[in-house]
Amino acid sequence: MVKAAVVGSTGYGGVELIRFLLQHPNVTIEAVLSSSQAGGLLSESYPHLQGIYTGRLEEIIPAQLAEKVDVVFTATPSGVSSTLVPQLLDAGLKVIDLSGDFRLKNPEVYEKWYKHAAPPEDIQKQAVYGLSEIFEKDIAKATFITNPGCYATAAQLSFMPLLRTGWIDLNSIIIDAKSGVSGAGRGLNMMVHYSETNENFKAYKVNKHQHIPEIEQGLSVLAGRDITVTFTTHLVPMTRGIMTTSYVNVIADVTEEEIREQIRAFYKGRKFVRIREAGVYPATKEVSGSNFCDIGISYDLRTKRLTIITVIDNIVKGAAGQAIQNLNIMMGWDESTGLLLAPVYP
Repeated sequence: MVKAAVVGSTGYGGVELIRFLLQHPNVTIEAVLSSSQAGGLLSESYPHLQGIYTGRLEEIIPAQLAEKVDVVFTATPSGVSSTLVPQLLDAGLKVIDLSGDFRLKNPEVYEKWYKHAAPPEDIQKQAVYGLSEIFEKDIAKATFITNPGCYATAAQLSFMPLLRTGWIDLNSIIIDAKSGVSGAGRGLNMMVHYSETNENFKAYKVNKHQHIPEIEQGLSVLAGRDITVTFTTHLVPMTRGIMTTSYVNVIADVTEEEIREQIRAFYKGRKFVRIREAGVYPATKEVSGSNFCDIGISYDLRTKRLTIITVIDNIVKGAAGQAIQNLNIMMGWDESTGLLLAPVYP
């Protein structure tokens, strides 16, 4: 059995990690940690765990963690992991980081978009980008994984199968993204205040979202050339879910079915990417509470433009679920171990 610890366990990503790890056949949770609520029961913050998980929140002391766990999930705000992760690695622990601190390889780009000092360069070089379906070989050899962002996961999985086909104009990518309010975390702020969000639909961080350079970095790696995208985020008055509606110009003489089959072939054998049939498009409710990423496409011959509609649960495939998927790959287990649960519907 692998012994795990969760840092930042009182946030939505952390408690979702615990929900899945509790039913993982190969993992035991040996510690849940919180710098702000140490000493209390996790079930005091999350009463739904009463009688299910009785662990107490502990202080974060890396050297002590190394004595009782094998792997640490860090579900902390950006700016925290950059100082904590080096200590965990020095203690000999495997780390899967759910913050954004190690996703961007260029320190100047990180500081521009995240408004924090870049993490140590030597640690940054160790970080393997954990987009599970794309970088599995690197993940399998890693001891330190930087988990992708939620929007970045949906956006990249939409385009990865088409980047090297020569079928699309790589300079024409537009991504229209929407997320439920849980993506903002559990902390209080005006943006997710009930009166501000209910019966409302608004764009935010227009041309400034920190997932823009992450999306461009990932697409550029697979395409073998620099790619820039137009990416706009919107807040939707629902709790869970992300939908990206993406557009790209088609420059080859191909049919919609050929494009769909290319996407199917690319993801063949991947248990968490599901491709819809012609004329059927995914909805966020159809992946809620699960690690699935569902994709539907429509090719408009009139405009020569392809529309790609992709949905994920932002807390699961966009955070905790993909982190566990990466743990499975890292440990040599089937990627779906402990994760192959049906979505919650309705």
